[in-house]
Amino acid sequence: MIAVNPDGKIMVRRCLVTLRPFRLFVLGIGFFTLCFLMTSLGGQFSARRLGDSPFTIRTEVPGGSESRGALRKMSDLLELMVKRMDVLARLENSSELHRTASVAHVAADRLTPGAGLIERIQAIAQNVSDIAVKVDQILRHSLILHSKVSEGRRDQCEAPSDPKFPDCSGKVEWMRARWTSDPCYAFFGVDGTECSFLVYLSEIEWFCPPLPWRNQTASRKAPKALPKVQAVFRSNLSHLLELMGSGKESLIFMKKRTRRFTAQWTKAAKHLAQKLGDIRRDQKQILVHIGFLTEESGDVFSPRVLKGGPLGEMVQWADILAALYVLGHSLRITVSLKELQSNLGVPPGRGNCPLTVPLPFDLIYTDYHGLQQMKQHMGLSFKKYRCRIRVIDTFGTEPAYNHEEYATLHGYRTNWGYWNLNPKQFMTMFPHTPDNSFMGFVSEELNETEKQLIKDSKASNMAVVYGKEASIWKLQGKEKFLAILNKYMEIHGTVYYESQRPPEVPAFVKNHGLLPQPEFQQLLRKAKLFIGFGFPYEGPAPLEAIANGCIFLQSRFSPPHSSLNHEFFRGKPTSREVFSQHPYAENFIGKPHVWTVDYNNSEEFEAAVKAIMNTQVEPYLPYEYTCVGMLERIHAYIQHQDFCAGPSPVPPGAHTAQSPFVLAPNATHLEWAQNISSIVGVWPPTNSLRAWLAAPGRACTDACLDHGLVCEPSFFPYLNSQDAFLKLQVPCDSTEWEMHHLYPAFAQPGQECYLQKEPLLFSCAGASTKYQRLCPCRDFLKGQVALCQGCL
Repeated sequence: MIAVNPDGKIMVRRCLVTLRPFRLFVLGIGFFTLCFLMTSLGGQFSARRLGDSPFTIRTEVPGGSESRGALRKMSDLLELMVKRMDVLARLENSSELHRTASVAHVAADRLTPGAGLIERIQAIAQNVSDIAVKVDQILRHSLILHSKVSEGRRDQCEAPSDPKFPDCSGKVEWMRARWTSDPCYAFFGVDGTECSFLVYLSEIEWFCPPLPWRNQTASRKAPKALPKVQAVFRSNLSHLLELMGSGKESLIFMKKRTRRFTAQWTKAAKHLAQKLGDIRRDQKQILVHIGFLTEESGDVFSPRVLKGGPLGEMVQWADILAALYVLGHSLRITVSLKELQSNLGVPPGRGNCPLTVPLPFDLIYTDYHGLQQMKQHMGLSFKKYRCRIRVIDTFGTEPAYNHEEYATLHGYRTNWGYWNLNPKQFMTMFPHTPDNSFMGFVSEELNETEKQLIKDSKASNMAVVYGKEASIWKLQGKEKFLAILNKYMEIHGTVYYESQRPPEVPAFVKNHGLLPQPEFQQLLRKAKLFIGFGFPYEGPAPLEAIANGCIFLQSRFSPPHSSLNHEFFRGKPTSREVFSQHPYAENFIGKPHVWTVDYNNSEEFEAAVKAIMNTQVEPYLPYEYTCVGMLERIHAYIQHQDFCAGPSPVPPGAHTAQSPFVLAPNATHLEWAQNISSIVGVWPPTNSLRAWLAAPGRACTDACLDHGLVCEPSFFPYLNSQDAFLKLQVPCDSTEWEMHHLYPAFAQPGQECYLQKEPLLFSCAGASTKYQRLCPCRDFLKGQVALCQGCL
């Protein structure tokens, strides 16, 4: 047995400890080298995708010289490491000569693996050097090949003169000067050569004709359409709550609301399923992008949710999401710009290029903020796909503000209009104007037991003030009518306040602070009166109060509020005049549930309060604001509204001497002739049309309501003919076609008839004492003003 010196053991142990981390280091270097080679070579070869033209490869292959240089540097580094290891080994051997032979023998045996490791490093260095030479040869070969092919194709890379593509040469000029202005062009293969410009402008955009030497089958092959799936009503909303996400107070509020209404949505789905029977409904792929909640738009709502801020928009969005999901459609929900870009397939860059893939969504629901974000990032694809967009627009957008050229020329341009969409693509919270689609929201529906409990617990002398922000209480003149109200009723408020800064409310008002929605509902169920101060306009709270058995008392505006005289409406894309705080409640509900009085008239106000105390009302909710009413409406829109289809069939009266109308027996209006069937594919059905000549200064919206009907803008094209005037016995001395949002119309004196030149300007809104407007009207379902009797 050989005795081993303890010093020798220590020395060997130290060598092994030293070599272990070194082994790890060398293995790391080797792994890094392998990854680098794969990335470098993969990057060079990935530019040569199947079907790509050699003209899409840069003349100087990007990264070529850098890749070769990096490989050489790595090879030199490995050789230097080997030399230093060799020196280290010699130094250690010389320092151990004084050790005993046995110790040296043992040490040499233990160091044998280190010697093998050095040999491996030398082999790696040699391999790296060999690979660097091969990469250099491949890159040189590719440049030579590119040069030869470029010479052969140069004559085919000039902008063609084709009358079908008149913008081609101009776009090529633009690309020459500006192709580096956005990285998205390089992403699509543009490299500064004429051929790359033409490939891009013919295959990615559509300004140039296809190049004959390109593989047209590969470049134009459309993706396979997904098989159609039938939509099935859903009753479990738990997956929707997951889709809505979290992290924002606004989303938490929306999820709580959705969870609270789950039972009502389930009941409504069963009711509508029975009503529709076997009607097939295709499942739509729907993107919902709530733009006002994105950080890029400021997300001003989320921080104010817990401080009494306006919740109307979030109430509506929560109900839209629930309705779309319950109807059985596939939803994708985004509240950030990054999520939007990912879902749309936006290429990297500044938003000048089209989407990388065809839009995978049948419909997109968004708001004005989201609309702006999509336009910035979708490039030309925005124009291509904007017909699929539905804009949730609280106060509405009238056609005069929507048409960009007309709005600019006639002073209707605002911060929110000029999008050139079909006006029906804008969806409102209340049915302000038939020019837009009425989307709405839902209020809680009570069963008979709950209604009886409310009736038993109502306090005849309790009033709740509409308004959660302290600023509402700063209204000048409020002390006068509040003092009158205080004589008869106990006044309650739900104004947000911080403990160190109580709100400026009168001492006789019992302020509960900001209440959670269930507690606020309980307060309304006890109260007799819900009173508004004139602001906020047209929110959901009055409908909730009426649904809980309250009478709503509001102020009449004289003169009416509009963008001409009130800061709140200034800049909004509407000329609508608001005659009260909540016009829908005044016009569509009215007494005994809604009282509208002049707050500046003390006698009128006091008389109304006395009368309200002696008036008994049942909880009331308009059908269109129930869950089933909203489901019906959205179902009808999804099934029938198609703004991507080509021009509608040419109206019979547009280019011929005859129209499909006859004068009614009483000679007051036109009706659809009974011997002419309704036009197939047109919605609402054309046989529901009735047409009147309005009085001077009367809008079509009001003229139709006068006859118990609603204006239907989609019928304007069928009236837009001289024959319609003749059938109404209107004497037209002359007829002109012009672009104007009040046409078709008759002007007197002069007896001139005017027809509409621009279809996007057909409008139910607007009036002038100069014109008698020709107005198309239709019937509507009871409690569902958005739908005609044959629309569902």
